[in-house]
Amino acid sequence: MKPLSSLPALFALLLFILVSLHVSPSWAASDSVYDTFLQCLTHRTQPSDHIPDIVYSRANSSFANILVSYIRNLRFNSSSTPKPLVIVTPTQESHVQAAVLCSKDLGVHMKIRSGGHDFEGISYVSNDAFFILDMFNLRSINVDIQKETAWVQAGATLGELYYRIWEKSKVHGFPAGVCRTVGIGGHLSGGGYGNMLRKYGLSVDNVLDARMVDVQGRILDRKAMGEDLFWAIIGGGGASFGVILAYQIKLVPVPEKVTVFRVEKTIDQNATDLVYKWQFVAPTTDHGLFMRLLLQPVTSKTQKGQKTLRASVVTLFLGNSDQLLAITDKELPEMGLKKENCTEMSWIESVLWWDGFDEGTIPPLETLLRRDYPINFLKRKSDYVQTPISKANLDNLWKKMIELGKVGLVFNPYGGRMSEIPASATPFPHRAGNLFKIQYSINWSEDDPEIEKNYLAQIRSLYDFTTPFMSKNPRSAFLNYRDLDIGTSTNGKNSYEEGQVYGVKYFNNNFERLVKVKTAIDPNNFFRNEQSIPPLPK
Repeated sequence: MKPLSSLPALFALLLFILVSLHVSPSWAASDSVYDTFLQCLTHRTQPSDHIPDIVYSRANSSFANILVSYIRNLRFNSSSTPKPLVIVTPTQESHVQAAVLCSKDLGVHMKIRSGGHDFEGISYVSNDAFFILDMFNLRSINVDIQKETAWVQAGATLGELYYRIWEKSKVHGFPAGVCRTVGIGGHLSGGGYGNMLRKYGLSVDNVLDARMVDVQGRILDRKAMGEDLFWAIIGGGGASFGVILAYQIKLVPVPEKVTVFRVEKTIDQNATDLVYKWQFVAPTTDHGLFMRLLLQPVTSKTQKGQKTLRASVVTLFLGNSDQLLAITDKELPEMGLKKENCTEMSWIESVLWWDGFDEGTIPPLETLLRRDYPINFLKRKSDYVQTPISKANLDNLWKKMIELGKVGLVFNPYGGRMSEIPASATPFPHRAGNLFKIQYSINWSEDDPEIEKNYLAQIRSLYDFTTPFMSKNPRSAFLNYRDLDIGTSTNGKNSYEEGQVYGVKYFNNNFERLVKVKTAIDPNNFFRNEQSIPPLPK
């Protein structure tokens, strides 16, 4: 590769001034950055004839479309949201290597995006002068059914992965998320969570190898990077350590038919009794049974003008309905489950059912390959529950949720395989001792700052209210449910102290090991974001 010394000095000086001042660049400055980047990438890549096709300046007519295509939270798509100077969309691994080296050479902050399901926008927003390395073109999937493995590039989606597995086998799947448009890179590097975790653990518990570009521009696989770095990027957030190119995953067996159901109860239908009992049953029942619990304030159907609380149990069971009913009749009769509530289908059909398509309306399986997804304004938070919440406190919780009016909760049961894997096996530490994880959820469609302020206040109020019921020392959180409320880093001289604040919540006792890996692989903190792993202070 050719050195950068041939770059025009004027462009380099312009860029230095721009980045040093941290000013909002003008269109002209952006165009100059684009020219500089183009020259650098061309010199750093062989062959270089297609480089102009993968680099977009703000003046490019496709720039805005590419930027917003993978934004799933409209809070970060306003006119005041900081925009990148350039978007680089690599189509081969050497483009990623060149982008890393050019980012270092030119001093422009790099943000890495692989799918866009980023609750806080940290993969495509920054207050620094920055560019986006958008991985959506790196989406190849190679499934080897004989070996029961697959190589999946970071820009592929979960839906694409599930579909490609189904093409090769009707009795294999992969334990990952229920939303088909989530990108592999961020999902797997942050843990990867889905409705088979009680049977097979997290996505990262089923990763065999990886390919990544490090801060020196080298491509490393598991053998080349060593076990410490490999450990860090399967649950510690890959973007703190390098650019994830692909993961090799282990496929898991699924039955030809699985069973799904949805049961709803309101307060006047003994929802409190159901939720209380659920806390004891859902984390301890058959490992093949995953019963998600959704809690939402709704308008009462029996008391006009009144609000009530609705509890919905949404389930995947890796077996048939008769087997399922034998379990629920004995362990959770409060649910009142009947055979007519249950639907048997293939595992791949259950993926679409869980993604919001009801039985009878499940579309063609090719829907899994589509990348369009309804977007709105949203905020998420997370918690872990280690002691069952009493009925009295559940009643108080319902009152608070009804009073606030909009915030919903999602209870996701643990136990099973999750309790068998040591907390130190991956950076994701929330294993034995956790009954379930909570997601706090609020969505809205109105583009109004006052409405947003109100809804953010609601979700934060509920989070404060539940403090006594949640894990303590630390009050833990889930990395894939990004939440900047729990702490951020300016990535300056106090980055280690700032990183500790959120780091111990996401990673508990694994945080310090992540810091050591970071210090060894990226001591100058090139790969950084608002919640990245900091290196040790020099």
